[in-house]
Amino acid sequence: MTSIAFQGQLGAYSDLACRKAFPAMTTLPCESFEEAIAAVHEGRAALAMLPPENSLAGRVPDMHALLPKSGLSIIAEKFLRVEHCLLAPPGASLATIKRIHSHPVALGQVRNLLRELGATAVVEYDTAGSAEIVAKLNDIGDAAVASSLAAELHGLQILRHNVEDAAHNTTRFYVMAKNPVAPAPGTSHLMTTFLFRVRNVPAALYKALGGFATNGVNMTKLESYMVNGTFTATQFLAEVEGHPEERPLRLALEELEFFSNELKILGTYPADPFRLAQRDH
Repeated sequence: MTSIAFQGQLGAYSDLACRKAFPAMTTLPCESFEEAIAAVHEGRAALAMLPPENSLAGRVPDMHALLPKSGLSIIAEKFLRVEHCLLAPPGASLATIKRIHSHPVALGQVRNLLRELGATAVVEYDTAGSAEIVAKLNDIGDAAVASSLAAELHGLQILRHNVEDAAHNTTRFYVMAKNPVAPAPGTSHLMTTFLFRVRNVPAALYKALGGFATNGVNMTKLESYMVNGTFTATQFLAEVEGHPEERPLRLALEELEFFSNELKILGTYPADPFRLAQRDH
């Protein structure tokens, strides 16, 4: 059975995302994004699922720096609706909970619950790790905010489902492989992700992006990043609809390349049904 690598420990939301997206694969926990990428290069995993962004927390730090150097290609995107659960040892109830353990981002997303229970927030290194800690403490005063999978893995009961303050808490993942798996030109609903660095001339970014407008290419994402700690060099991560070999996007990328020092396509892949459903509303 082939493996898919993710950053975190068993029971993490990334683990859950891998299991939902690829139920026939075994999940391979990794301590860091770099280790997950290395697992694919070394053949310990066929794929890696890495999160570039979350709808509440924004972009995931370090991913922009790792993507151009990863040597992997994006072959798909997946979205996971993050459903926080309140987990506790057997015998605990909402009335007994005094302390809630979790990752700081998760704790920031359950402020209403903390206020309702009058519980103290206890910061841990990740959500799945907080479930493991609560299981080891085995105290009815301690609970964790983590996934339902973490409850199953650590023998905890779920006191309440969906304890997050916002219902739109969603994490997006890139599915990455050693070799690109680009769909054929003409395939409907494709996304292309690429990196570029504009030349240091006046209005370079404006001119570089003009080709997308004139060729009718829809750009869904544009983010800038400082390069090598300098204030004069900026790298951009962009996502557009379409295939690089189709005329509109091909012409837009040719114009972009004219005004850029560097252009690197990270992958062309089908838009996830979640994206399409959001676009239709």
